[in-house]
Amino acid sequence: MMRIWNDLLYLFFPRLCLLCRRPLVEGEEHICLHCAEDLPYTYYIDVHGNPVYRLFKERFPIEAATAFLFFKQGGSAQTLIHALKYDGNRQLGYHLGRMAALEYRESGLFDAVDCLLPVPLHPKRERKRGYNQSEWIARGVQSVTGLPIDTTSLVRERKNESQTRKSLSERQQNVAHIFRVQDADVLSGKHVLLLDDVITTGSTLGACIEALQEVPGIRISVMGMTVA
Repeated sequence: MMRIWNDLLYLFFPRLCLLCRRPLVEGEEHICLHCAEDLPYTYYIDVHGNPVYRLFKERFPIEAATAFLFFKQGGSAQTLIHALKYDGNRQLGYHLGRMAALEYRESGLFDAVDCLLPVPLHPKRERKRGYNQSEWIARGVQSVTGLPIDTTSLVRERKNESQTRKSLSERQQNVAHIFRVQDADVLSGKHVLLLDDVITTGSTLGACIEALQEVPGIRISVMGMTVA
């Protein structure tokens, strides 16, 4: 009976691909296979010293860094990130995180990582949105890797302004000292993988790394779902 109701529901309210708006078939989630094949993949994980790694390595002693998709204005990655952050589609974050983890699981990126550390939102912003999109990306990564997710050790103390339309120096100033490590002992000696939805100038992730550097023996890697 449930299958009949589901078929009727799909008949009148078909699930559509977020990009091409065609009906999804069985086995497809959020994005049809055709659009998934055409996503702007960076393939940075296969590039030693890729641009994301260089962006952070110039300032911080990181282990590895990569991004899954190129973010361009009006492009497919922007459409997906907009749906994730502003349309309440938290499950899309899970799907994208899972896609990235499946792509990267043979690369060695996750081999020495002890836990996943999604970039925290300010509590007021998270309550307004209803979720942290980076945490849902982490859940997708966890579904493939089995790595634990830590959502309490790193906190955002101050609600900063949007980074949109700010210069590099303004972005860095906007996020300066807004993160704090709540319990350094929990992360001491661990290798953490910082996860965020969009890397633009690296200011937000850089502020996270600065806060984490006070933890004894910590090692840090970075993965963005998109890079602008």
